Amino acid sequence: MYRPTDDEDARLPDPAQLDPAVLGALLARHGWRRRGGAAGRYARWTPPGGAGGTSLLVPHDRRFPDSGELLAEALAALARSSASSAREVLMGLAVPSDEVRWEREIPDGGPGGGYWAAQEQLRGAARSMLVAGALGTYGRAGYYGARHKRRAEGFLGEVLVGPAAAGRRLTAFVPVRGGRGAVAGLQRALHAARDATDYQRATGGMEAFDAAVALGVCHELVQALIALVRDAEGVRVAVAWSPGEGAPAGCPARPEPVEFSPGDLPALQRAAQRYVREEPSLPVRVTGTVIRLRRERPGGPGTVRLRVITGADVPQVRVALGEEDYRIAGHAHLVGLPVRVTGRLESRGGFRRITGGREVTPVQVDEAERDRLLKSLQENLDFFEEACGAGE
Repeated sequence: MYRPTDDEDARLPDPAQLDPAVLGALLARHGWRRRGGAAGRYARWTPPGGAGGTSLLVPHDRRFPDSGELLAEALAALARSSASSAREVLMGLAVPSDEVRWEREIPDGGPGGGYWAAQEQLRGAARSMLVAGALGTYGRAGYYGARHKRRAEGFLGEVLVGPAAAGRRLTAFVPVRGGRGAVAGLQRALHAARDATDYQRATGGMEAFDAAVALGVCHELVQALIALVRDAEGVRVAVAWSPGEGAPAGCPARPEPVEFSPGDLPALQRAAQRYVREEPSLPVRVTGTVIRLRRERPGGPGTVRLRVITGADVPQVRVALGEEDYRIAGHAHLVGLPVRVTGRLESRGGFRRITGGREVTPVQVDEAERDRLLKSLQENLDFFEEACGAGE
């Protein structure tokens, strides 16, 4: 998914730039216990759960001459600590990040294989949930399919994640810069999904799920929740804002965690199906480069695959074309030109197919782009000659 927390880029922050209040807030968030200290000067913190290790002395602020030295010692102690929470505190300090935490109540998975499967299930569901949060920042839809997917997955490369301990707990650190919108949207969508689920269970109606689309609930988010709840006795998702940045506008400073249980599965499954079924196809005019041609016999209709340049929020589409439009598409590719085509982008299959393709027209491009297209053609010339002539 994203980078694990033992990534080599997770270096110790500079003590000279560290805000003691931020360090204290992160220690408290991750279960460290404050045990007192010199009043108004520093506090002593001990690891959570009675774990062994050296306690930390953290100054209240930077007014005193030894504050920098105390902060440096605290960071070094965290780096040496065997407590998993110490690594999480360091991650929160390394880059201003909002945290998303997942907890699953699952039965004992038995020996290694069960734990591994539970870990993969948790990681996969968490990844899907973050992608769903990002999708909501590009527009509202009940079902996105392939639309915006590559863009939504792009920010995951900057997300840091901790270990998925026995498939029960996982924390993701989402940088505020570039990821805050996704986390804020996810926080709102989770609560809306909880409210819609309660409404459906109480009344049998699905209207609340329809209204929840405006708050970021979608097929992709509901599917992630289903994956979390399946094989679990309950799940809990919590969001905590970066202490150095505070809460984003319109969001509570301390969001309440959201919980789901196996009893919610029927409502969630109905919602997931409904979102796919109700999402309409879209009229589009797409410009793209032909990367594949196929027809059953010479001289008849065929299908082309386009790498989309403009006109649709998907990387590739398949288009069924009549004989003349297919011939134009093939010739345009042979001379290194993209084409423009009109049709309807179908929700079935994830918005990867255009039906009713027509009005295929070659599009002029600059010389650099034309050279790149021709080079691609030369590398695949045998294939395209075969496809344009007799198909596969």
